Amino acid sequence: MTAHSTSPRIVILGGGFGGLYAALRLDRLDWGDHRPEILLVDRGDRFVFLPLLYELMTGELQSWEVAPPFAELLAGTQVRFVQGTVEAIDLQQRQVSLSPVFGQPQTLTYDRLVLALGCETPMDWIPGAAEHALPFRSIADAYRLEDRLRALEATDRDKIRVAVVGGGYSGVELACKLADRLQDRGRLRLIEQSDQILRNSPNFNRQAADKALEQRGIWIDWETSVRDIGPDRIMLDYRGRLEDIPVELTIWTVGNRVPELIRGLPLPKNGRDQLLVEPTLQAIDHPEIFALGDIAEMRDANDPQGSPVPSTGQAALQAGDYVGWNLWASLCDRPLLPFRYQHLGEMLALGNTSATLTGLGVQLDGPLAYALRRLVYLYRMPTLEHQIKVGLNWMTKPLLDRLAELNPDQR
Repeated sequence: MTAHSTSPRIVILGGGFGGLYAALRLDRLDWGDHRPEILLVDRGDRFVFLPLLYELMTGELQSWEVAPPFAELLAGTQVRFVQGTVEAIDLQQRQVSLSPVFGQPQTLTYDRLVLALGCETPMDWIPGAAEHALPFRSIADAYRLEDRLRALEATDRDKIRVAVVGGGYSGVELACKLADRLQDRGRLRLIEQSDQILRNSPNFNRQAADKALEQRGIWIDWETSVRDIGPDRIMLDYRGRLEDIPVELTIWTVGNRVPELIRGLPLPKNGRDQLLVEPTLQAIDHPEIFALGDIAEMRDANDPQGSPVPSTGQAALQAGDYVGWNLWASLCDRPLLPFRYQHLGEMLALGNTSATLTGLGVQLDGPLAYALRRLVYLYRMPTLEHQIKVGLNWMTKPLLDRLAELNPDQR
């Protein structure tokens, strides 16, 4: 697929928050008689609502709620989904080479390109991590962890020992969810290299998380690094003292790395290999290329000399909206808008029925925060159709579960 119609073609690489929401924004804009061809490319066939991925581990949500297929989300739009792995990008020829899941390799030419591939979890920092630890970033990771947990739960072992490496958002949320799932059989430890968890979080959220971990009996290894990981053990280093800890399962939640494909592009980057972009989120010296999300150093136009915008889902979602608008403006000879980030707060799930949130003058934890977190994420889901499906299921599920308890023979 090398040639395309006379209409401009926009190719969006990556179907996460940034890429998908940019595509949906583009589809909703008024193009008149000059609508471009819009292609969304991702190696998977499903969009993953990452903040809710943890709920799969406890059965609170189902995979169709957290990871709906792109085909379903894009039905009724004029965005075409292409499943495949990006092998190369030729900036001079404006071409993207794909290795599709099915069929022959293909080349996509573009008039505008969006780089929204997201970062990856580095599994080669520590010996044995790639072979014996599980990351937690994708729906495939969630499936692998679920399979491993089921296998361990099916054994007759008294305790299931789990080590979660990293005291950031992912590590803390996952540790609490797993503790609630395993209950008395779980023996969890959270390994953190610094002297506190959630270093970038508001004090209120950090204190709520500390309390949640303590209530669940989760042991925290402060100021501890990992030296080696085996199939049934993890070697820890606490201030130079090495100790082998037996574990049945190690989960790695540490680090973000820009994909090699992006690192190899001849575009200006910062010291972390993130792409440097203009306030309009266009790549430096390449106005036909837009970059957003984890792989770009995005800055708030209201504070250009301040710290870069955090690599979070809400930042990528907001940037996707700006990229969609600016793509339209660049093809319709309209002024482009500088990216202005609005920090809306922070929410964390702390087990099956509790959460914490801080933002917009509100501080809450406990069951009410859990319910509000759900409502906020329901509103943030990508399409109205999916919002309605998920919302109806959340409203009816408690009643159906209660009926099943009263009528066990009808299951």
